Amino acid sequence: MAFVITSACILEQAADCVTVCPVDCIELGEDQYLIDPDTCIDCGACVAACPVEAIYHEEDLLTEDLPFLEKAKTFYNIA
Repeated sequence: MAFVITSACILEQAADCVTVCPVDCIELGEDQYLIDPDTCIDCGACVAACPVEAIYHEEDLLTEDLPFLEKAKTFYNIA
């Protein structure tokens, strides 16, 4: 997985990331947008577009944001 959308998206849901994604790998889940790790090409366009800085590279996630990685994996049925 390249990028993960974290808690700030739950309150904002601006969808700017969806608009700029060149491979359409971002979908609205139950309460926030999520990135499909199998489709993401790691371009970073979503990071620059996010108005609330909710998107981080998996390797840069804080411990408290790790559940959002699992949330995306569950949403996209990835083991």
